[in-house]
Amino acid sequence: MPKLSVKSIAALKEPGMYSDDDTPGLYLRIGPTGAKSWILRTLVHGKRREMGLGSVNVVGLAEARDLARTHRKSARQGGDPLAERKRSKGIPSFQEAAKLVHEALLPTWRNKKHADTWLATVEAYAVPKIGSRPIDTISSGDVLEILSPIWTAKPETAKRLKQRLGTVMDWAKGKGYLTAGNPVTGIEKALPRVERTKVHMAALPWREVPEFMTDVAGREGISARCLEFIILTASRSGEARGARWDEIDFAQKVWTVPAERMKRKKPHRVPLSEAALAVLEAVKGMDPVYCFPSPQRNRTAGGKPLSDMVFKSLFARMDREGFVTHGFRSSFRDWASESAHAPREVAEACLSHATGNAVEQSYARSDLLERRRGLMDAWGRFATGTAGQVVELVRA
Repeated sequence: MPKLSVKSIAALKEPGMYSDDDTPGLYLRIGPTGAKSWILRTLVHGKRREMGLGSVNVVGLAEARDLARTHRKSARQGGDPLAERKRSKGIPSFQEAAKLVHEALLPTWRNKKHADTWLATVEAYAVPKIGSRPIDTISSGDVLEILSPIWTAKPETAKRLKQRLGTVMDWAKGKGYLTAGNPVTGIEKALPRVERTKVHMAALPWREVPEFMTDVAGREGISARCLEFIILTASRSGEARGARWDEIDFAQKVWTVPAERMKRKKPHRVPLSEAALAVLEAVKGMDPVYCFPSPQRNRTAGGKPLSDMVFKSLFARMDREGFVTHGFRSSFRDWASESAHAPREVAEACLSHATGNAVEQSYARSDLLERRRGLMDAWGRFATGTAGQVVELVRA
C-alpha cells in the first residue's frame, strides 16, 4: 500500500498490519478490538525482531517515523535498540544479570578456581549470543542455541553451563524481570541424550607407592614434602595444602582439619603416623601459619598455601605420568582392602567418607580415631618402605 497518512490511518478499520512505504520496517497494527499502534520490524544481530513504538493516540505518524529511523540506524551499527530501551527502564541485560548473580554467589564458594570458571564459562558460551539482550527476552530457543553446539562434544561443560544459565534465570524471575517460567527448565528434552560414564581419577597401583615415595623423598622443595604428607595422610590436596600449624597436635599425634576445608563440611581428625610427623618436622620454621607455604608471598608479604598446580610440575620433573594427586587416596583404599584387610568402615573413615544409610550414619557418633590410627601407622610404614616384604594385617 502507499505511504501512510494521517487521513488514511484514521480511515483504516480492518485488523491487520499496514506497512508505511515512506519508512521501511514501520507498520501500523490494528488489533481485534480496533486499537491502533506502531510496530517496527528490523534485523538485530542478524535476527528479525519486532519492537512496539507506542499507541497511535500517543505517538503521531511523524514521531513514529523518526523513532523507526533512529532504531533502524542503531541496529545497522551493531546496536540493539530493544535492549537499549529495556536498560533505560532498569531491566538488566543477560550479561549484567550474570555478573550480579556471580557477585552474590562469591561468598558461598570456598574454591576460587570454581568462582572464576563459573563466570568464565557463561562469558565464553552464552554472552556472545545473548549477552546484550534484556534478561526478560531470553527464550528456550536461545538456551537451546547456546547448548546445542557443545551438548555432545563437551557434555560436562554443557551440563555446568545449563545449571549456571538456570541460576541466572531463576535470579531474574525472583527479581520480577521474568513473567513466564525459567526458559532453561526442561531444555534437556530438546537435546540429544548423552551417556555419561563416571570417570575415576587415575591412581598409582598401591604396590608401586613405596618406590614412588623413595623418589619423592629424594626431591627438595616444599611441593615434594606436601605430596609426601598427602600420601601418608590419604588426604585431599586442598586439605593438605591449606594445613596450618594450629591444626596440628604433636602431643596427641592428630591433625584436625576444620569443617570449612572438608568436602563433607565436617571437621576431620587425622591420626599422624611417625612418617607423617617426620614430614612436618622437616618443614617447621618455613612459615608461622601454613605447614606447606607457597614460595610466592601474598600482597601483604604474608604466607599463603601452595597452588594446586605444583604437583603437576613435580610429576613432570620426576618424569612421571598416568596418575593424579587425588589418585593416591585410591591407592590407599586399595591397599587397605587388598593388603591390610582393614574393615570397610575404618578404611572409609580414613578418607572421611560416609558409610551406611542415613539411619546408620545418624547413630555413628564415633570417628573411629583410634581404630584408624593403627591403619594409618601401617600405611606409613608400608609407603615409606619400612614394613619390609611381609604383608601387615591390621586389626583395626
